[in-house]
Amino acid sequence: MRLVLIFLIGALFGLGIVISGMGNPAKVVNFFDIAGTWDPSLIFVMGGALAVTLVGYRLVLPKDRPLFDTAFHLPLARQIDRRLVGGSAVFGIGWGIAGFCPGGALPVLGAFDASVWLFTGALVAGIMAARLGPGLIARRASV
Repeated sequence: MRLVLIFLIGALFGLGIVISGMGNPAKVVNFFDIAGTWDPSLIFVMGGALAVTLVGYRLVLPKDRPLFDTAFHLPLARQIDRRLVGGSAVFGIGWGIAGFCPGGALPVLGAFDASVWLFTGALVAGIMAARLGPGLIARRASV
């Protein structure tokens, strides 16, 4: 039952991405093109997602545990540091250049568009570099 529910939630998310236009890189790039062909419609997508999240947090977090897990897995860090700001900047720049964010690209992989696959490959490489990089730098510094 758990896997069926996970599949249905993922399918609903992917459908929302496609219907909202977040899977169309041209629409996303136009959202960021304030001085040119600005398309503000994604503000409503983000606002709707924020509203659903706020309501969902209020309904779910007071419970002892999630329905299909033993505990909630929430971030513990509360400070704004260099890694958070730098990662956010890289995310935003990549989103503006490519027109894809990770959540928007994954449902569109099924279209077999080479640009989506290239973006996803770069995304995976970036994640691996971010995870392996600090350890490699620390080892190199100690030698």
